[in-house]
Amino acid sequence: MTDASRPAWVDDELFPFKSRFAELDGNVVHYVDEGSGPILLMLHGNPVWSFVYREVIAALRNRFRCIALDFPGFGLSTGASGYRYLAQDHADLLVSFLDHLDLSQLTLVGHNWGGPFGLYAAQQRPEKFERLILANTWAWPLNGDLTSEVFSRGMGGPVGRALIRQFNPLVNYFIPSAHKRRKLSEAEKAHYREAMPTPGRRHAGAVLPGELVGAREFFTNLADQLSTVENLPTLILWADADPIFNDKYRERCEATFPNHTTTVLHGVGHFLQSDAPAEFSQAIETWWAGLAGDGGPT
Repeated sequence: MTDASRPAWVDDELFPFKSRFAELDGNVVHYVDEGSGPILLMLHGNPVWSFVYREVIAALRNRFRCIALDFPGFGLSTGASGYRYLAQDHADLLVSFLDHLDLSQLTLVGHNWGGPFGLYAAQQRPEKFERLILANTWAWPLNGDLTSEVFSRGMGGPVGRALIRQFNPLVNYFIPSAHKRRKLSEAEKAHYREAMPTPGRRHAGAVLPGELVGAREFFTNLADQLSTVENLPTLILWADADPIFNDKYRERCEATFPNHTTTVLHGVGHFLQSDAPAEFSQAIETWWAGLAGDGGPT
């Protein structure tokens, strides 16, 4: 644990959890660890942080131990000198985090980039993972997918990265517009803006669009080794009003993870854990109860 402190802009009512910090090879990683019981490892994507899971954590911490971290450059975490903020860096850091906390018997809750990062960790430490919850995510190379190629090469190129760092469109536009059921409050939006208040702080978010196709080797290796985890009990929890991760992504997840149950949240946008937190939480509890009824975990 480090002595890093939580900034004053974090509202204790909106984010009513103790902030914890771990130093890993010079990276200061912020995380929350709430409740007791089976561990749900909640992993965020770009450009959000553990704040996106706050209502899910509040709903589930009486039943589960909810651990949600911020990857370096996001939320309250900072990267060490030399940290590149590439997909491989984040995935390796996650493995180090799990080792540092000596976590086991995990259920991955992976959304957006949290899916591939978490699945990589499960491949590297298969003895630590027992179940998967995959929410609007992917686990294979996107090279050749026209939409992904155009977005990645545009927003991930020098001009796109400069635009993200200077004008913060991912936070100012993408996060609000990707909520379809509800409108974020000004206070909620401020918690995303304050986490990336300067062009330098937006560097992590500016790197990942290019990694959609730039991290071909990472995703190829990830897909090639999915046999390590593909038969784990899996909940595919999907928002159907997500213009990015549409039905073809869900169907490929279903084909990749045969031991799955699918729950579709209708009319819900990309950030489903924030757009429909009650339904997201209930889907997890219902699935978990079904596993227990089949002689699975209690």
